[in-house]
Amino acid sequence: MADSQRRAFDDRYREGTPPWDIGRPQAELVALAEAGEIVGDVLDVGCGTGENALHLAALGKRVMGVDGSPTAIARAREKAAARGLQVPFVVADALDLKTLHRRFETAVDCGLFHVFDRAERRTYAHSLTEVLSPGSTLHLLCFSDEEPPGPGPYRISESDVGDAFRSIFALTRLREARFERLGAEPARAWLATLVRI
Repeated sequence: MADSQRRAFDDRYREGTPPWDIGRPQAELVALAEAGEIVGDVLDVGCGTGENALHLAALGKRVMGVDGSPTAIARAREKAAARGLQVPFVVADALDLKTLHRRFETAVDCGLFHVFDRAERRTYAHSLTEVLSPGSTLHLLCFSDEEPPGPGPYRISESDVGDAFRSIFALTRLREARFERLGAEPARAWLATLVRI
C-alpha cells in the first residue's frame, strides 16, 4: 500500500471512528467461527482496531492482527489489554507480509482486499503466500459489484477475486454476504474462501 494511502487511512482513525469500525466483529466472521471454519493459528489482515481478532482470541484462538495504521493498532492493543486478551497487534504492510516471519493456518480479511486496485490485489495474493503454507485457508469479506456505486472501496466482481488469486489459491466458495457499516445499512458483499495451492 502506498505511503499516501496508508496515511489517509491513519488520518481516518485519528479523526474519529471510520464507518468500517463497527465496535464489534463482523457477523460473517462470527458465523465462520461458529461453523468451525477458522482453525489453527490465525492472521487478521487489515485488523483495524481489532474487533475480529479479539473475538477469535476470546474463543481461544491464537491470533495476530496486522494493519498499516499505527493509530488503529494502538487502539487494538488498548482493547486487548482492557479485555485481558493476549493478541499481538503489529503495524505491517499487507503487501509485504514476509516481514512477519510467521506462518498461519488461517487468514481472515474483513474489508482490506477491496481497497486495493487490480495490480495491488495480485501483489496482495503473493504476499499472503509468505504467511500461508499450502493447504492453509483465507476467508475474504469484501464489497461486491452488486453494491451501488458511490464513495468507499472498490466494488469487486467474481472475476476480480478469481484474477487476483489465480494459480496461487483455489477458490472453494464464493457467496453473497453483507459487510456491516457504522451508521448505514450493510453493504452487499462477497464472502470468499480460498485455499493456498
